[in-house]
Amino acid sequence: MTTTELTTEPAPEAVRTTTPAAGATDGPRAAGRPPAAAGALRAALALRFGGLPRPFWIVIAGTIVNRVGATVVPFLVFFLGARGIAPGATGAVVLALGLGGTAGAVLGGWLADRIGARSALLAGLLLAPASLGALFAAPTLPLLAAAALAVGATGKIYPPAAGALLAGSVTGPRRTRAFSLLHWAINIGAACAAALAGFLAAHGFLLLFLIDAATSLAFALLVAVGIPRDGSRPAAGAARHPSGRPHGSGYGLLLRDRLMILFVLLSLAQETVYSLTEFAIPLAVRLDGLSPAVFGTAAAVNALLVVGLQPFLYPRLSRLPRIPVLAAAWCVVGVGVATTGLAHSAWQYVATTAVWSVGEVIGGIVAGGIGADLAPDGAQGRYQGALMWTGSLARLLGPAVTTGLFATTGPAVLWWGTAATGVLGAVVLLRMAPALRHRAGR
Repeated sequence: MTTTELTTEPAPEAVRTTTPAAGATDGPRAAGRPPAAAGALRAALALRFGGLPRPFWIVIAGTIVNRVGATVVPFLVFFLGARGIAPGATGAVVLALGLGGTAGAVLGGWLADRIGARSALLAGLLLAPASLGALFAAPTLPLLAAAALAVGATGKIYPPAAGALLAGSVTGPRRTRAFSLLHWAINIGAACAAALAGFLAAHGFLLLFLIDAATSLAFALLVAVGIPRDGSRPAAGAARHPSGRPHGSGYGLLLRDRLMILFVLLSLAQETVYSLTEFAIPLAVRLDGLSPAVFGTAAAVNALLVVGLQPFLYPRLSRLPRIPVLAAAWCVVGVGVATTGLAHSAWQYVATTAVWSVGEVIGGIVAGGIGADLAPDGAQGRYQGALMWTGSLARLLGPAVTTGLFATTGPAVLWWGTAATGVLGAVVLLRMAPALRHRAGR
């Protein structure tokens, strides 16, 4: 990998075009030349989707299917309410779910390096339906909490394995494109899941569990049939620290990697900022005396912008250096979420959502491949697991930070802190840029 891989992705040879000579287009349409618009469309599609291997498309297709069916967790609180679980006990079950997610991400990354990305991916996808069944059937609160812990853990085993599989099958400049498409696929599935879950819940919670389990099994079937068994074996020998020293299969390798640790900590801070969109913004809407439909509208706007803007922005942003673009994204998200403190009406909440949604799109385009580029051979799973862990932990920290600051110092401190976190994180990331470029050129 060269340092240019942190900057731009060259256009595939098949889609490069030259300006036709004068009069070259004067011939009859019967010559077989497609209309200019059709040719431009094909070139754009090839630039965005062309040249990616079969394992990548298996992961993308399976991710969309799995995310469309991810209907249980968003409606877990309603399911517990229907079971007669008190609000305080509901919080304990939700906490168990979050704790399971943090453990599952670490376990999934370790498994991907230990037994191979394909095997770890299958393990997570096959264990998830079993844990969902246990949650649905759990008769008591302790068993519900234990099952929620298992649901959180098994649901987070497969993402690091999927990331490791992508990182191993797509290298060089295409890696940024592959991870941006994975981010896009996740959001497409999540947007569909929100609408599907609301419809299914109206017909009973059993349907939610059945659909969720079935889509996990469908993803597992795609992997089992479409990806060869030897396509993701762990690299021979022990993984090596970037300094060249060999290490075992644990996380000691990553913990000694100071550059990766700093990137993980920065990512954790930014993920915590983003988690406020799920916890602090709904609370702010409620404190302003507005309907929950306001938050629903803001969430719909976010989904539409993320799904719709990414194909439009990718060709433009992929030509720019990744680190400055990611730094800009962190600033936009941090400041955008902070402007929630200025919103007191429905249109204002929608407007602030549009701001941070643009930042989310920009970050999703460039961020995914950075962790893969930092990972030594044989450690892709653990490095992906560490980054997935930041998202799970942030969704535990977000509610705690929100409720703590709202109850003590007031919302203003939260919003100012959010803006500061985004801006300071961007500054530190820019300072890291030379080291990141140097590492990508190892």
